[in-house]
Amino acid sequence: MKTHDTIALGLAGVAFWILGTLLYRVRGQAIFETTSLRYWLNFVLTPLISTFACVALFRWREIQDAQWPSAALLIAIPGMIGEAVLLSSFSRWMPRMQPATAGSYSGFLFATYALVLLVAEIAGLQAAA
Repeated sequence: MKTHDTIALGLAGVAFWILGTLLYRVRGQAIFETTSLRYWLNFVLTPLISTFACVALFRWREIQDAQWPSAALLIAIPGMIGEAVLLSSFSRWMPRMQPATAGSYSGFLFATYALVLLVAEIAGLQAAA
């Protein structure tokens, strides 16, 4: 992976985190605190959409499959660090949501990061085989 790809992927991770956080700051209450159906649809669709976006980004940047695990980490780590900070002061950063929503929000985030990293790892392992 080229140096400029490394920088671009890290910046993409920061951008994804900022945009996602802003979206859930504004719409989180309507997603997490209304119906179970709405929560579970978000819980399933967001990881799938995020994974698709990352795969599209890897393909667009012509990242070799063997390097997908590293590329996925470059995207995920800024968000994971940001979410750790956000979750430690959830009420401050997400004032429209109830403090108890932090648990379901963090579960949803875990699922999203896990699917992105899993797909990247599988691609990397298949390339190595």
